Amino acid sequence: MPIIEIIFYLFSTVLVLSALSVITVGNAIHAVLFLILSFFSAACIWILLQAEFLAITLVLVYVGAVMVLFLFVVMMLDINVTSAKEGFARYLPAGVLVSLAMAVQLFLVIWTRGMETVPMPAAEGEDYSHTSAIGELLYSEYLYAFEIAAVLLLVAIIAAISLTHRRRPETKYQDPSRQVRVKREERLRIIKMKSEGEEG
Repeated sequence: MPIIEIIFYLFSTVLVLSALSVITVGNAIHAVLFLILSFFSAACIWILLQAEFLAITLVLVYVGAVMVLFLFVVMMLDINVTSAKEGFARYLPAGVLVSLAMAVQLFLVIWTRGMETVPMPAAEGEDYSHTSAIGELLYSEYLYAFEIAAVLLLVAIIAAISLTHRRRPETKYQDPSRQVRVKREERLRIIKMKSEGEEG
């Protein structure tokens, strides 16, 4: 078996295991770490296939921005995160494991691309653009899948907004309609008192 296939199956195994860990671990911080590892593994596979634009986009957009947004949503949803605030040391083993896996994958990608004997996919010409090729495929052959993904993302956005705007029993709310209907007699009581110099 060629070395490129062995590395591909290795990256795929890490990707599947980390994706399963995202939905099986009970801690939200650990889920974020494993999701970062799964994104990074997918980016390494795309680099092996010479789809560098997709790999860099996945790392920059999803690992850099979406993970921060994911943590922000977890904090906004008022999940019980008291155990998550107990200390840094309990997250160190998972963080070290994910970091080591990412470092090994990065080393394997650089080592594979540097070897001249490893068979790689046929390279395109200098005037070839990955961005235009992806755009043409998305809006021609995969148009329906692209639209379905957009609808799913819209549903996810609406669900996240509705979850963050739910009423919590410990939070005090104001009702503007009751505030504008209030009358003076309900809020103000006028008391007539005699002044100090006034008699009887």
